[in-house]
Amino acid sequence: DISKESPKTLEMYGAEPGKGSFANNCLLARRLVEKGVRFVQLYHEAWDQHTNLTHDLAENCRNTDRASAALITDLKQRGLLKDTIVVWGGEFGRTPMVQGGSDGRDHHPNAFTMWMTGGGIKPGARIGETDDLGFNVVKDKVHVHDLHATLLQLLGFDHTKLTYKFQGRNFRLTDVSGNVVPALIA
Repeated sequence: DISKESPKTLEMYGAEPGKGSFANNCLLARRLVEKGVRFVQLYHEAWDQHTNLTHDLAENCRNTDRASAALITDLKQRGLLKDTIVVWGGEFGRTPMVQGGSDGRDHHPNAFTMWMTGGGIKPGARIGETDDLGFNVVKDKVHVHDLHATLLQLLGFDHTKLTYKFQGRNFRLTDVSGNVVPALIA
């Protein structure tokens, strides 16, 4: 029941008790972390802007930026961020140019941006760089296996030893590759 939160907290998140919103979900995520829940996933749909990008992207940012910042601020103020890893990413990279003649962008696997904080992530670290168009990575590429290896290390696991059995053989979550990215670790 988020209505029991202080008016200041509700305002910080942009949360409205009784209404479904990403802001309410961020506040609920903080409460779950406070109660000891070990994994919380928040999902905001509607980022798949193949059309109407100018309007929809601005709307999505309004719906997520404030609440995401509030979640981090709130976790930090309560002493929970040091033991909580927050990872923010979309479902796919996006082309840096308009798709066809419409106001949208297509899926793009060559360059992708995400952010992380807390739980041993080095504050202020910026890893990777794209060309001037944002089309290809030109410096310090971090493969998804590297990201997973790093996150697993921060969670206390050696990604080369953490395996699961599938069809009679052991598999790693990072496949047969993946390197921890030391520059991401505080």
